[in-house]
Amino acid sequence: MTFHAPLIIDIAGFSLTAADRRRLKHPLVGGLILFARNWQDRTQLAALCRAIKKLRADLLICVDHEGGHVQRFKTDGFTHLPPMRALGEMWLAEPAPVGKAKTAGPLDATNAASACGYVLGAELRACGVDLSFTPVLDLDYGESSVIGNRAFARDPRVVSLLAKSLMHGLLQSGMANCGKHFPGHGFVKADSHTAIPVDKRSLKAILADDAAPYRWLSTVTTSVMPAHVIYPKVDRRPAGFSSKWLLDILRGQLGFAGAIFSDDLSMAGARVLDGQAVSYTEAALAALTAGCDMVLLCNQSLGDAQPLDELIAGLTEAQVKKQWQPQEASELRRLALLPTKPSPNWDELMVEPAYMQALDWVP
Repeated sequence: MTFHAPLIIDIAGFSLTAADRRRLKHPLVGGLILFARNWQDRTQLAALCRAIKKLRADLLICVDHEGGHVQRFKTDGFTHLPPMRALGEMWLAEPAPVGKAKTAGPLDATNAASACGYVLGAELRACGVDLSFTPVLDLDYGESSVIGNRAFARDPRVVSLLAKSLMHGLLQSGMANCGKHFPGHGFVKADSHTAIPVDKRSLKAILADDAAPYRWLSTVTTSVMPAHVIYPKVDRRPAGFSSKWLLDILRGQLGFAGAIFSDDLSMAGARVLDGQAVSYTEAALAALTAGCDMVLLCNQSLGDAQPLDELIAGLTEAQVKKQWQPQEASELRRLALLPTKPSPNWDELMVEPAYMQALDWVP
């Protein structure tokens, strides 16, 4: 029997409850995403991650930890990382002569991006976190209400080179990466958390600009998260529910071979498909059928957590009825995101020469 654990869920507090343990043991659950509400301090976070791994070593522990205002852990020693736009601004600044204390210009910016990736990954890994959903590959058009300074720059070439440098730093720390939000969320103003953004540009325009980083980074990107945005000249469904976007374009034309995560299924952009409101189970099935390897359902563990139980039960029923079938290739892509080397000790990390050098480069 093919095994595939596509569900990424969340938990409510600082430690695992009996209900959390029951859900995380379910064979369809492949990981969880942490939020600021799961953070008290480093000791608590490390204990939580150890408890999760003791329950199931293969569970993928994820977090949105990019830098700037999207950084879940900011106290008790965690470095305050800059928003990615700061690296783009460094790229555009006039380079300083070699030997000067000032760091600016394209090459200094790529060095700083690698340093940010290393510090980000190493600090999370020292607490037991496996993967951060970063970097943002969206272009900075100056219009998006949700992307904003999370984007490196407007130029896809600058975005690609800075993102590749940040990915290099993550790799040095032992962490995989996740490019988001394919094929691009930066052009639309609406926030897909609360609305269904529509981008009316042609496929040719999107491929030439917003989606270009996904082709240029296809050999180094280990996972991708598509946007809850509709591009009507390509498909009537948002990209994360479109086989045309995920299989034909992302995998076929752009050559991406890594894992594909859905964005959060509780967002407004995932709640309506083909003009009809859908349940979480229906949204998950649509995403998996379209080509996602894993689907996220976030912030549903609060209260009675009924949506999580309904999703697990719904996907189980769909599997029994053969409305959805596990994919071995998807499971292998999930497992490939797990770190392959032991987590560093925090105190030892603080005096590690590579880490200390990286800190000097963080803007």
